[in-house]
Amino acid sequence: MSVEGVFVGRPSVLGTQRGEPVYSAITKHRVDAAELRLTELNLDGDDQADRTVHGGPDKAVYAYPAEHYRDWAADSFELAPGAVGENVSCTGADERTVRIGDVWQWGDALVSVSQPRSPCFKLAMKAGRKDVVPAMIDSGRSGWYLRVLRPGLVPTSGPMVLAERDLACPTVAEVYLVSFANGAKLDDAQRAAFRELAERVTGAPGLAERYRQGLLKKLAKLVDSGR
Repeated sequence: MSVEGVFVGRPSVLGTQRGEPVYSAITKHRVDAAELRLTELNLDGDDQADRTVHGGPDKAVYAYPAEHYRDWAADSFELAPGAVGENVSCTGADERTVRIGDVWQWGDALVSVSQPRSPCFKLAMKAGRKDVVPAMIDSGRSGWYLRVLRPGLVPTSGPMVLAERDLACPTVAEVYLVSFANGAKLDDAQRAAFRELAERVTGAPGLAERYRQGLLKKLAKLVDSGR
């Protein structure tokens, strides 16, 4: 995997909702320096407006495949690297190949894949289109969050090297599928396969615990509803 660019930003007013200002750090600028410091919570110059839903140890860095922007353009969305709020624009890997728990060496630092990104209304405000949220969900172009195992100086371009991978762990795409699947649309065979995948996903040791608990609650509701 190659880092094509690094983006950081501080919280600012993104817009208004119900007459109140909405603060967000989704607006990022490209880092011109050759390297910068990565701590357990953030890249230098980066922050989050509401750490109850963004940021924290399990979501210190947001990585996003640069190749997705060709697909966004094909879907008539005017987006460019940095536009969805990512910290790392990368090539050579995507949600279908990256696995939960993957450990990557990035400069002096070690980072680990913790969960997919779940889009919220702030992405829609940033893009100026409400349909960008369902489009990200339907396409699976989510990107993924990284937790920091070892802080250090990281380059703003060049390789991010896979250091550790458990092939039994689910891919980011598989986690996203379980997160947003509609059980009502599955037949019996599909439902059995879905349950098997859901167990593998929720049992993945590298999955962010808060994400895991939210997923377990959703899956319990699907069972209770008879789906």
